[in-house]
Amino acid sequence: MRKIVIAATAAVAALSLAACSEKTQDAASDTATSAANDFSEAAEDVGDKVSGIGAQASEAADNTKDAAKDALKKAEKTTDDIAADAEKAAADVTDAEGTPHDGTEQH
Repeated sequence: MRKIVIAATAAVAALSLAACSEKTQDAASDTATSAANDFSEAAEDVGDKVSGIGAQASEAADNTKDAAKDALKKAEKTTDDIAADAEKAAADVTDAEGTPHDGTEQH
């Protein structure tokens, strides 16, 4: 009878260890799954931030292009204004005979 009690106790201990080992495996699996999910979320966050930075850089490039176009238009307007002023000044200037200068005369 003593051997039966010892054998039964050993069997219960073995089953307890097996159950504990199974719980440990389940916990380790849950931990690994959770870590994988956390890593995936972190990777998505990084991807979103990189995408956001790319969009900001693209917007900055567009703004720079627009500013360059505006500056070119202003420069063209200034050049046109200078040319118009020069033409007006030439028209206002007359030589000794009263002939207006048109800028094509030889001096």
